[in-house]
Amino acid sequence: MQEFDVRQPLPHKPLFNPGGDTDVLKRRMIGGNTTNLNDYNNLKYPWVSDWYRQAMNNFWIPEEINLSQDIKDYPKLEKAERKAYDKILSFLVFLDSIQTANLPCVGEYITANEVNLCLNIQTFQECVHSQSYSYMLDTICSPEERMDILYQWKTDEHLLKRNTFIGECYNEFQTKKDARTLLKVMMANYVLEGIYFYSGFMFFYNLSRNGKMPGSAQEIRYINRDENTHLWLFRNIIIELRKEHPELFDDAMVAEMRGLLMEGVRQEIEWGHYVIGDDVAGLNRQMVTDYIQYLGNLRWTSFGYDPIYPGYEREPESMRWVSQYSNANMVKTDFFEARSTAYAKSTALVDDL
Repeated sequence: MQEFDVRQPLPHKPLFNPGGDTDVLKRRMIGGNTTNLNDYNNLKYPWVSDWYRQAMNNFWIPEEINLSQDIKDYPKLEKAERKAYDKILSFLVFLDSIQTANLPCVGEYITANEVNLCLNIQTFQECVHSQSYSYMLDTICSPEERMDILYQWKTDEHLLKRNTFIGECYNEFQTKKDARTLLKVMMANYVLEGIYFYSGFMFFYNLSRNGKMPGSAQEIRYINRDENTHLWLFRNIIIELRKEHPELFDDAMVAEMRGLLMEGVRQEIEWGHYVIGDDVAGLNRQMVTDYIQYLGNLRWTSFGYDPIYPGYEREPESMRWVSQYSNANMVKTDFFEARSTAYAKSTALVDDL
């Protein structure tokens, strides 16, 4: 097994490398000697094939979704619902935008070409998500309201604090390009995809089950489906890294990863209390707290570690409706056994990570 000093700068992979390894068994997630040749028939990581096909089948266009009812509903939202809608959308716009910018930075140091194919698809999907938020805003509100919502993350201290947490993790890798910092970026990505989005997603689904903003909820369903594949991608990247470079996952590193996830959970709960609280019909602070702690356990135990939050190992009864509303077309997909029950927009990845 190839080893290197995980605190030293990672070598930047060359684009043209005729001296690269052609033996698939020598391929490495980081620090490898890649030719950058995309060969779909010779993969080091067999799970990539299923992921790639699932992600390609998930293709969708935001403007295909009818927002005519949302145009009528938006001005009639209760004050608390309108506040939450605007602030959550501002948060999601920023997250997908920074993801679009960050993923190519990660890809520059991933030396498994098939994994870079996946990262490129994810980058494209993040662009589609940003497009969907713009479509929602352009459709339901005035240009002045649109600009105010887009940039609330710069003026709302709660939003800015949340964005700063992830943004600084990403920025650190811009100046400190070693394996440990890259792993922190990957864990921050995992936290973003697996924790940061979820009180926002549940809010839109809750509006839909109350008969409001059905088009917005459908946009979010398709985004949620994509994010589940992104979550699974980074989980697998981290697991493969642990196999190839166990020295990277010492007690200090695992503690730092755990701390990142716990901070993500803490912030998501705090954020849910701020934007949703007890003022939105169908949701309350306790429901938000229970669900996010359950998700925190789900994300951490998917790496094989023990639960962090005792008593939250199972999905809370009060939140079982979320998984139903998150299903893009109410069609299940057994992704982990690569058996899809439908194609394209009908496929849905169950979030069990």
